[in-house]
Amino acid sequence: MKKFIGSILVLLLVVGMWFYLKPEQEREKNQKKVLITVNESQINGLDPIQVENIYSNHEVSKIYEGLLEYHYLKRPFELIPNLAEAMPTISPDKLVYTFKIKPGIMFHDNPCFPNGKGRELTAHDFVYSLKRLADPKLQARGFWLIDGKIKGLNAWREKYLDTAAIDYMEEIEGLQAIDRYTLQFTLTKPFPQFLYCLAISPCYVVPHEAVQYYGVEFLNHPVGTGPFMLTSFNPKDPKIVYHKNPNFKDQYFPSEAADPYKHMLAYAGKKLPFVDEIITYILPEEQTKWLKFKKGELDMIDISKDRIALNVINNNDLISSLKEQGIQLFQVPGLSTSYIVFNNAHPVFKDNLKLRQAMSLAFNAEGYNTLFYKNMAVAAQSIIPPNLGGYRADYVNPYCLYNLEKAKQYLREAGYPDGKGLPEITLDVMCTTDARHKGEFIQQCMSKIGIHVKIVTNIFPELQKKIDQKATMMHVVGWSGVFPDAENFLQVLYGPYQLTSGGIGTNFNDSTFNALYAKAIVMSDSQEKIKIYEQLNQIAAENVPVIYILHSSHVSLQQGWVKNYCWSSLHFGAEKYIDIDLDQQKALLPKLRR
Repeated sequence: MKKFIGSILVLLLVVGMWFYLKPEQEREKNQKKVLITVNESQINGLDPIQVENIYSNHEVSKIYEGLLEYHYLKRPFELIPNLAEAMPTISPDKLVYTFKIKPGIMFHDNPCFPNGKGRELTAHDFVYSLKRLADPKLQARGFWLIDGKIKGLNAWREKYLDTAAIDYMEEIEGLQAIDRYTLQFTLTKPFPQFLYCLAISPCYVVPHEAVQYYGVEFLNHPVGTGPFMLTSFNPKDPKIVYHKNPNFKDQYFPSEAADPYKHMLAYAGKKLPFVDEIITYILPEEQTKWLKFKKGELDMIDISKDRIALNVINNNDLISSLKEQGIQLFQVPGLSTSYIVFNNAHPVFKDNLKLRQAMSLAFNAEGYNTLFYKNMAVAAQSIIPPNLGGYRADYVNPYCLYNLEKAKQYLREAGYPDGKGLPEITLDVMCTTDARHKGEFIQQCMSKIGIHVKIVTNIFPELQKKIDQKATMMHVVGWSGVFPDAENFLQVLYGPYQLTSGGIGTNFNDSTFNALYAKAIVMSDSQEKIKIYEQLNQIAAENVPVIYILHSSHVSLQQGWVKNYCWSSLHFGAEKYIDIDLDQQKALLPKLRR
């Protein structure tokens, strides 16, 4: 028996050493440039039309591309051609958009093609991909981007709602491949944000051969035109591996930059991508990713939502011990808002405005910001984050003022004096340690006015499913902008939007809000449009469909050998710009492993 136990211990030691050494071995393989990153959530698949959050967005955007993308280094954000040859020509009535596709762009080599060789991208591939986004049988999460916007597309979709087969060859008036390299859209009405939509992952292009070849397994066998190709992926595994696309188009590091990023222009004109391989670990727990980063086993980590930031940043600067190890800090304002969301369809909250107002007044956003973010975020007063039209820094939301006496008064008016008669409320959160701590803070806030809250933890896909099925009472989520317009944030309260996408699961439906929103989204940028955004913000404030938490900053750390890191909430797929300095890596790794 002792001999058996001894053998087991030796085996465990060997396995442990193998696991410990593996990241170092991965780095040193043939002196390849290997970028090792982390994702905080399990990825259910890599089909662009089913992207549902920032986590899957990061992975899909390594493989796939769209017509347009955001300039990596310019601020304010600027759309530039990606698979398009140039920005489109737009008709005077702002309804017809005509694109020229870059010739010579190849899909990844893959068994779905004859002889395994990728073929050339054409305008017809975009027609197919957008029809697929609208296919009612696929229930694409990203359909909201083009819902009702392209002439004839919704009619085509509705025609096949109750049929077994769908005719992808049927022409749609507003979605035409004029020739091999010319793509034309005709809109149902002017929509100034349309170009933004084309830069977002559900509108990325896929080849029909891959969809047909892999069938239901297509989500695990992505085939795109992007800078990286999938080496290995299993939704149940804690690691995704990519390698450089040897046939990637001629694309070069930009030659212009906003002032904070001009030091990166030393790379101007160099061909992308720079790294040979990307390894992405799935690590939901902040402590695990922090320990791996400290040992040099991760190249960069996002600590925006982690309590780690409290210990490594002082007066908005990195502590000296980390600087001495070559570690770099990147901090910029984010384009995001976090919320405690009421399920406004739930009997407890539906038609009970006073209860929602009471709970909002009981939440201490400033205390939350201090405890979890060291005041590096902004306590939210509105659904619109800073740096977007409609946001006002001087605006004070009357229900975001922490006031326990007023909260108790509103709770009495709601029919629940000191919480008596109110059933226990469940609060769904992610299953990370950090999310649980934040849930407990909310729980304590509500207990001060007599409301009992039970915390329910979930992995992210499970939480998203519950939100979609209207199965929560309250839940904590964040919403990050996918284009630089307040419309992207206001839409989560737009009634019709919630019928086609879960959004953040407010289930809020107000006729006045809906009418004003529908008016604003067809308007070009103007003071009149901003005024409507401000009105919408006020309606949201008065109705309290959510409790506002924070507008957070992005805070991340990179090892000293990582070059050209420039995060933005709009630019997924930034890995093609990032480089690894192997000499610096060799010099700095020993300092991290002391």
